[in-house]
Amino acid sequence: MINYQEFLDTRVNEVPVRGFLHHPAGSAGDCLVLTHGAGANCNSPLLVTLADAFCASGLTVLRCDLPFRQSRPHGPPPRGSAERDQQGLRAAVMSMRRHISGRVFLGGHSYGGRQASMLAAAEPGLVAQLLLLSYPLHPPQRPSELRTAHFPGLRTPALFVHGLRDGFGSMDEVTAALKLIPARTELLPVTGAGHELITKRNKDELLETVVETFRQLINEVRS
Repeated sequence: MINYQEFLDTRVNEVPVRGFLHHPAGSAGDCLVLTHGAGANCNSPLLVTLADAFCASGLTVLRCDLPFRQSRPHGPPPRGSAERDQQGLRAAVMSMRRHISGRVFLGGHSYGGRQASMLAAAEPGLVAQLLLLSYPLHPPQRPSELRTAHFPGLRTPALFVHGLRDGFGSMDEVTAALKLIPARTELLPVTGAGHELITKRNKDELLETVVETFRQLINEVRS
């Protein structure tokens, strides 16, 4: 059964927020904002299935298109779009705060996760926790070009979910990079998975594990 609806927030002086809002069966106090990678949109299989899983666990979930994807239906983000994409995520967070009474969490796949983490580093306290799926630690086969300059300023707890076959960073490289982050972090390795994370074989187990681990981190941080 479809438990989501199209969502659009075009408030004046804010970047438009466009996507789909998943409503849990009962009343939900907390919300997770999810966004996509550079080559996808908010309808990617990973985001849709994760949104359904988190919604089933009791969270309201907004999966949204980044501003670059709202401007162009296909292709990677153009050079210089990162700042506006971060503004779009901030607008999504603020929009959800007007809709729910609890905490707002922020997550994204690859490029979307990187923008989410940069936004959280620039604005500590904006969100309660991060879900970073396949963080693109460096371009494939270019390990010296690390995307970790903002990590020492990241003070938001974060769960990193990373495939063991991900060409954007090995498990050893990710483990070393997380030591730069002063906030609480957890690393969830996904055996047999590449950058897209989800496969036909691991789908059910992966969804359950990600939701359970993310919620466990929430509880541990609160206590």
